[in-house]
Parts: sequence; structure tokens; C-alpha cells
Amino acid sequence: MRKNLFLVSLAAACAIVLSSSAALAAENWLGTWKLNTAKSKYSPGPAPKSLTLNFESTADGIKHTSDGMNAEGKPTHGEYVSKYDGADVPYTGNPDADTASARKIDDNSYENVWKKDGKTTITAKVVVSKSGKTLTVTQTGTNAKGQSVNNTAVYDRQ
Repeated sequence: MRKNLFLVSLAAACAIVLSSSAALAAENWLGTWKLNTAKSKYSPGPAPKSLTLNFESTADGIKHTSDGMNAEGKPTHGEYVSKYDGADVPYTGNPDADTASARKIDDNSYENVWKKDGKTTITAKVVVSKSGKTLTVTQTGTNAKGQSVNNTAVYDRQ
């Protein structure tokens, strides 16, 4: 009887560990990513001097933060928390958006629709490479200045 109880307990513990590992790996963009300016293209330019993205799992969803220096050398900071279910959430620090609507496509990609005053401005498609070392963000739309946006930003995992 004790042996059966031990085996059942061991099996349950293994199942919990494996399921929590799978849950953590379900969004492969989690972690810290640094902009590779040499591989990125910004239209309209100029590109930021630096930008670091951080995605961390929280009780309320995934917290996305961005910190960097814009083209003029001024510090930037933006953030939102999303469950990646397509719901609009507040987005602070982004001149082109006051809400973000992120929707998970699969474990390696998601789409994010930015809105300013209820109007869609930019759509971003985010894809993690099969190696897990590169994150590519493709942005299209119109920024807050009314300019057409067609950016490809490449980030390296830190």
C-alpha cells in the first residue's frame, strides 16, 4: 500500500513539474531582447539608438516593457500587461498608441494591434526564430504623425 501511494505521489509530482514547464515554454518570446540596429530597418526613420524588450509572466498576464534611447538620444519607456487574448489593454509610453491588443498565434508568434483614441494605428507581427535566439517585429500602419510605417526590427535574446 505504501509503495503504491509513493508511486502515485511521484507520478503526480512529475506531472505537475512537466505541465508547469510546458506552461512556461508556451510563449517563446518571454525573456529579454536587445535591438540589433544593424539588422533592423525603419521606415520612416530614424531608428532608435537602442531598445530592449522584456516579457515576463505575471499573475495578470504577460508584462511587456520596452526601454531605450530614441534617435535624439532621449530615454524611452513603454509597457502593458496582456493575456494575449486579443483584448484591448492600456499601453503607456507609446506615442503611437494608448491601447494594445495582443493575440497569440502560436508558441513562437503573436499579433499586436495598437490603437490611439480608439483608432488602429499600427499592427505588429512578432515572431521568434526556430533557434529561439532572434525575435523579429514587423510593423505596418500609420503613426501618430500620419506617416506610413513599414518597420522590421530584429532583436537578439539576452
